[in-house]
Amino acid sequence: MADPTYTPPEVWTHDAENGGRFARINRPTSGAREEKELPVGQHDFQLYSLATPNGVKATIMFEELLEAGHAGAEYDAWTIDIGDGDQFGSGFVGLNPNSKIPALLDRSGSEPLRVFESGAILIHLAEKFGAFLPTDRSRAEVLSWLFWQVGSAPFIGGGFGHFYAYAPEKYEYPINRYAMETKRLFDVVDKRLAESEFLGGKDYTIADIAAYPWIAPFVFGEIYGEAKTFLSIQEYTHVERWVRQIAKRPAVRRGRIVNKIWGEDDEQLRERHSAADFEDKRY
Repeated sequence: MADPTYTPPEVWTHDAENGGRFARINRPTSGAREEKELPVGQHDFQLYSLATPNGVKATIMFEELLEAGHAGAEYDAWTIDIGDGDQFGSGFVGLNPNSKIPALLDRSGSEPLRVFESGAILIHLAEKFGAFLPTDRSRAEVLSWLFWQVGSAPFIGGGFGHFYAYAPEKYEYPINRYAMETKRLFDVVDKRLAESEFLGGKDYTIADIAAYPWIAPFVFGEIYGEAKTFLSIQEYTHVERWVRQIAKRPAVRRGRIVNKIWGEDDEQLRERHSAADFEDKRY
């Protein structure tokens, strides 16, 4: 139900006391809040991220490239703890002025190159290594599904996830609004996967790498509390087939724990610098 006590003011102003779970870090302004340089490792690719759905896109991509034999895709992955505000350090803001993970520093060329936004990182790496992005007419289909995912994520995370799981009060209207949209998006992808093995067609591509980290947690019941039951995710049988198929991929299993800082110790890999870092991990 709507809050009968709230009437929007003529001009909105930020109230830090009324921001719920993320009030400490959320502000209506951008830019660095402290001087803090980023660590740098030995590899050409330096990834600064966290194992949220958007962050996992990038680590799965790197691990898939390595699994496919692209030795040049070796990378260092450094944790950016967004709960502690690491994303507002000057070094990170220099890579991503939007202060969101993941952000990538590519030092493989003559000049260092920053790449931010998860979709941009996937395209950059796919084109650099000639992998997981076709060059024939199916390229358009892959890119369409990639951008479908990028455009859909805010409705699922900032919309449904926020109002269902994180908002300080539960209100019927926003929960219903974003539950409906989340189910509609699942229906879109379920219908697509009823006619195609993967989102882009017959081959596994960056479209699947982008969508999997957002969709799989609903299938496995690992996101937003009881969201799997609340949204009747079991209805989307083609989605479940696709999720379980991708979940078996070794690179996906590795990528999902990189920069993970919660859960069991042997399922966390706060930093990743070589394949040897996975030896004592359960993935």
